[in-house]
Amino acid sequence: QVQLVESGGGLVQAGGSLRLSCTASGRTFSSYAMGWFRQAPGKERDFVAGIRWSGGSTYYADSVKGRFTISRDNAKNTVYLQMNSLKPEDTAVYYCAADKIPLRVVVTTQPGEYDYWGQGTQVTVSS
Repeated sequence: QVQLVESGGGLVQAGGSLRLSCTASGRTFSSYAMGWFRQAPGKERDFVAGIRWSGGSTYYADSVKGRFTISRDNAKNTVYLQMNSLKPEDTAVYYCAADKIPLRVVVTTQPGEYDYWGQGTQVTVSS
């Protein structure tokens, strides 16, 4: 049974920072790309950032490029999302997810290509 457990969400003022963590268990973490997605009320779940299984390649949504950084520590089975210069429009529930295909060459942005999801962590940015 694969489990993903997120932490680090909260309330922050615009311009502030938060770091989300997601720790995985139940599968060889280092063989799978990981992604962060977010979902605001009444909206679809959107891709935020992804990192290749080796950590050597990352990909970001245009809306967060230059402000968010995804990283991973395969020794700790953990993926991180450092969020800086937060804006009210970043307010959402953030989910980490594990790619369904091991050793995928390219990071995918499609939610359907991720087969395990965390429970979500709320990020609220006040203006």
